This record gives sequence, C-alpha cells and structure tokens, in this order.
Amino acid sequence: MVTTGSLTYGGGQAAAADYRGAAERHAGSQIALHEGVDSSLLPEAYTTAAGVLGHDVSGWQGDVDWADATKAGAKFVYIKATEGTGFKSDHFTQQYNGSYAAGMIRGAYHFARPDISGGAEQARYFLRNGGGWSPDGRTLPGALDVEYNPYGDTCYGKGPAAMVAWIKDFSATYAAQTGRDPVIYTSTSWWKKCTGNSAEFGDTNPLWLARYATQIGELPAGWPTQTIWQFSDSGRLPGDQNYFNGSPDRLAALAEG
Repeated sequence: MVTTGSLTYGGGQAAAADYRGAAERHAGSQIALHEGVDSSLLPEAYTTAAGVLGHDVSGWQGDVDWADATKAGAKFVYIKATEGTGFKSDHFTQQYNGSYAAGMIRGAYHFARPDISGGAEQARYFLRNGGGWSPDGRTLPGALDVEYNPYGDTCYGKGPAAMVAWIKDFSATYAAQTGRDPVIYTSTSWWKKCTGNSAEFGDTNPLWLARYATQIGELPAGWPTQTIWQFSDSGRLPGDQNYFNGSPDRLAALAEG
C-alpha cells in the first residue's frame, strides 16, 4: 500500500508524504546505492565468517518460500513492516507468520522517514502494524532502519543533534511499550554524517550494521561490537544476507530478552 497526502511537521509547514518505491525499498537499498558493494565479496564469506546465518526481506521478495529458506540455512529473518507513517508492506503477514511457522526466529523492522513525522509517532505506527515484541523466544525486538534518504537530502534535512533526538524519541517510545530497546540498523558512513557519530546508543540498542564486504570494518561510535552484520545484498537466501554475531543460544537470548 502506498499513500501520499498533506501533513504538518517541523514548524507547521505542510509537506507531501511521498512513498513512491516504498513497496520495493528494503534495508540497505540506499546504502548499496550510495556506498556500493565490494566486488571482491565471494561465496566463501558464508563459511569464513563466524555466526548464525540469517537474512532480511521486504515486499521486493513477495511471498517467500520459507521451507526453501530454512533448507538453505536461514536461522533468523528481519521483515519490513512499515515506512514512515503511511506505508505498510502488503507481504508482511505472509513473511512474518510464514517464517515463524517454518521454525525461524523472526523480527520486524521499520524504514525511518524523519522528514515525514516524529520518531515517537513512527514508533507507534510501527507497533500498530506488526512491529511489536512478545516473550515467546522466537520474536526479535523490532529494528529501526536509519539510512540515506531515498527522496533527497541524505540526512532528511536534520542536523546531527536533531537526528539523534529523533532516534531517541523512536527508541524510547518503542521501549516504553514493549520493554525492549529496538535494534538500530545503519551504516558507519551514514551514522557519522547524520548523527555526528553519536555514541549515545551503544549501551542500550543492539547494532545491526550494513557493510557489503568481506570485512566488517569500522563500527559507529559507542558500539564495541555489532549484533548483526548485513554483509551482502544478495546470496543464497531471499533478500539481504546477514550474520548474527554469536551462537544460536545467544540469538535465542536476544529474542527472549
């Protein structure tokens, strides 16, 4: 579903909420566009990196064959639920429920649009539309995808202090309703540019790092390590390829809270 319309946000000016391309947009789509993909990435990355293999999907993949995904080695998945305050993925229910039925650990993510509305408002929209968490041992805390603006200014017209405040509002609202701090998905380059390399989230929010290469490289400030590494935008699993940084028991612990 794609919607547009008028809204009042940030000083009372009316703006158009543009969601063109939202159905296909996925975690890292703008990172790959702006930062590129390391052409030296080889299939050996699947066996040389330590961790639990997983992936993330969006409407771009359509309905997923979850039996095939599990046979290919997928142990966990993040699924795009929402974007801004006007887009819900038409494929979310099949992807979210289907992965669970296939025995996977799964979670939902929200593509941030700080240009459209406040962080708290977007957290509430995400929670109303599939982004919640339950202590069933199979549901990961929701993730906030903050990356390059698909419609214009890289940082959505916000300076570092304003961007940090926006992310804090989203995180605090999500935590207040679920008891869990959301995972933050980003790249080091975007984080440096748009938050001034803020170190304020490393003690609370797990990091899901996007870098399409054979090495993780530099992390954003405040995080001593990544929880998940999105290392490729394609591979043997549907969607983007990820590694959880730890054992299956630690992945289960993240889900259990």
